[in-house]
Amino acid sequence: MFENVPEEYLREAEDIPPFWVTSLEDIAAFLDAKVSKGVVSVIGKSAGGRPMPAIAYGTARQGSGTTNFSGALGFRDVRAYYGLDWQRTVYMALGGVHASEYEGITGIVNLVAVLETGCDLRGKPWPEITEVAKTLDRIVLIPIVNVDGRARIPQRMFPHRGLENTIYQYFGTGGWIDGSNIGWPTCKESIPLDFQRCSFPGGYPNDAGVNIQHDDFLSPNRQPETEALFGLCTKEKPDLILNMHTGAPQSNYFTRMHRPYAEPVLMETFDTLYRAVHTRLAEDGLQSTHDPAIEADPAKAPRGCYNLDSALNLHCGALPVLIEAPCHSFSGTDREGNIVPLDVNAVVDAQLVCHLESMRLLAETGGRCAWTPGRNQ
Repeated sequence: MFENVPEEYLREAEDIPPFWVTSLEDIAAFLDAKVSKGVVSVIGKSAGGRPMPAIAYGTARQGSGTTNFSGALGFRDVRAYYGLDWQRTVYMALGGVHASEYEGITGIVNLVAVLETGCDLRGKPWPEITEVAKTLDRIVLIPIVNVDGRARIPQRMFPHRGLENTIYQYFGTGGWIDGSNIGWPTCKESIPLDFQRCSFPGGYPNDAGVNIQHDDFLSPNRQPETEALFGLCTKEKPDLILNMHTGAPQSNYFTRMHRPYAEPVLMETFDTLYRAVHTRLAEDGLQSTHDPAIEADPAKAPRGCYNLDSALNLHCGALPVLIEAPCHSFSGTDREGNIVPLDVNAVVDAQLVCHLESMRLLAETGGRCAWTPGRNQ
């Protein structure tokens, strides 16, 4: 697997902090040793036959509705899809859809730690998360969706390389036989990716060469990871799904929420969520400025395209939100052009703030059935 990868590319960060838990082995050990309040299950297996673990808290929706989601939209009342317990609130979060993007992975692991103990893996208490979690009926967390991609990347943490991202990009998008980076968005030109053309396939595709964020969602040949997510969402019927990625803009190198390519009726709720998350990030010093008027304007949210988030929305009605984090491996600049220094503590803080404010919005607004009132509501 690594015979064509330059030795320098394989270097790992020194002094990896104990709260930075990203590998399949370390996550499995963490879940086995630390999870007692939640329930760990395997939601499916990857194209490479690897288990996909999830952690759930609270009580799932019981029973079923009288129609499917499309039928409920035609009936003009989504309560017919959710069933008698339509008032339940269900929060879901995904990490590692792109397996080289460790920020969302360690963010979810630290969120599990908070739900179990009240503190993240640094020992930092998050009483707001603890309290808001009690007001939700169900929380479902998947630390790594693309377990195949994560298995092929040896580093637990990449070294920081200043403003240079070439080597990190190589482990994300992969490299051609000649050693050049496949790069972004070229990595999306060939799905499935032919591994025979690569010196290293990167962490975007699974073992079948498919980037799960861009699976062929309407095909009978969907990837097993997609099938596992669809099956989980059929069972859980989440109201809100966070899809945690790493890809903040280098000229404003801070956490950024993207507007999903999803049902227009959900965009008002998205705007409210964007304001809440980015206001808190700004106030906590986790944006380029402390000014919510600059940082929390939903009109400036980058717009997504048809992808996994769109498919999940149309599959189960959830509001899907993709969040791009800055990477621990290289720096960008703030709005003034100043270099943003590496701060992995700030990375984890931003991840947990995103989960906190998203869970809070769900708890306070009541979920999908409240966001789109139907007949006699």
